[in-house]
Amino acid sequence: MTQPKLLLISSVGGHLTQLLQLEPLFKNYHYHIVTEKCAVTMELKDKYPVSMLVYGARNYLFRYIFKFIFNTLKAFCIFLRRRPDVIITTGAHTAVPMCYIAKLFRKKVIFIESFAKTDTPTLSGRLVYPVADLFIVQWKSMQKIYPNSVYGGSIY
Repeated sequence: MTQPKLLLISSVGGHLTQLLQLEPLFKNYHYHIVTEKCAVTMELKDKYPVSMLVYGARNYLFRYIFKFIFNTLKAFCIFLRRRPDVIITTGAHTAVPMCYIAKLFRKKVIFIESFAKTDTPTLSGRLVYPVADLFIVQWKSMQKIYPNSVYGGSIY
C-alpha cells in the first residue's frame, strides 16, 4: 500500500505555527505545505516543499475579495498538481476553499480548530465543520460547539 499524500494548508501567523507543530507526524508521509507568501514564510522553502498563496488580510474588504478569488483558483491548481489524499488544516480563510475542493474530489479533510479558541468558533471552523471527516478541537469546552468533534488536546 502506498503512503497517503498530505497537503497541509494554513494562513500565516498562529495558524501556521500550529500546523508546523505537526511536523513529527507529517514528515513520515509525502506532504506539501500551502500558506500565504510574506517575509516570514519565504524561509520555509529552505526546509519544506511549499506553495505560496497571496497574502490576504481582511482589513480591506474590496481587495480581499479579489485576493480570495485568486487564491481559490490557485488552490484548485495546487490541488490538481499535488493530488493529495488528505487535507490537514489549522485554518483560517486561506484553507477553506481547499477543504471544499478536496470534498469535491472525495478526499479526506482534517480540520484542527485554533488553540486560541476556548469557547467560541472560528469562521473557518464553522465553514469547514460540515465537510470535515475529522474535526479536532484543542479544548474540551469546544465540543459543546462542535458536537461531532474529537478532543485532541494542545498541539503545542
